Amino acid sequence: MWRSVVDSRSDDLPSVGDIDKLIHEPARLLLIANLYVVESADFLFLMRQTGMTFGNLSSHMSKLEAAGYIDVEKEFVGKKPNTKLNLTENGRRAFEVYRKSMQQLFTDVPSGSPTGSSGEDGNGFWSW
Repeated sequence: MWRSVVDSRSDDLPSVGDIDKLIHEPARLLLIANLYVVESADFLFLMRQTGMTFGNLSSHMSKLEAAGYIDVEKEFVGKKPNTKLNLTENGRRAFEVYRKSMQQLFTDVPSGSPTGSSGEDGNGFWSW
């Protein structure tokens, strides 16, 4: 029997609008997850940890900074420039809310197929 996912949606599940799209982007999720653990790290460390290029990391860093999720400190260590990223309280809270929403989503989604089969009806459609 075909049922709309919208009709069967539990009110306990987070809606698409509840998920922070800024954090949800994979590269930014990786970046903010690293900062959640270490709180503060320099740019080169985060490049190595995430595998991002200089330009990619810089771009995502700017978006997170504009949202108030990270602070960026630029200083010189000796004669070399150093960029340090710090997770802000706002960023920590946003990540915790995101994490709880995703955990709730995965907890509430039933495992396996409700139809007892793969769920696909043979015509490329899924049934619940």
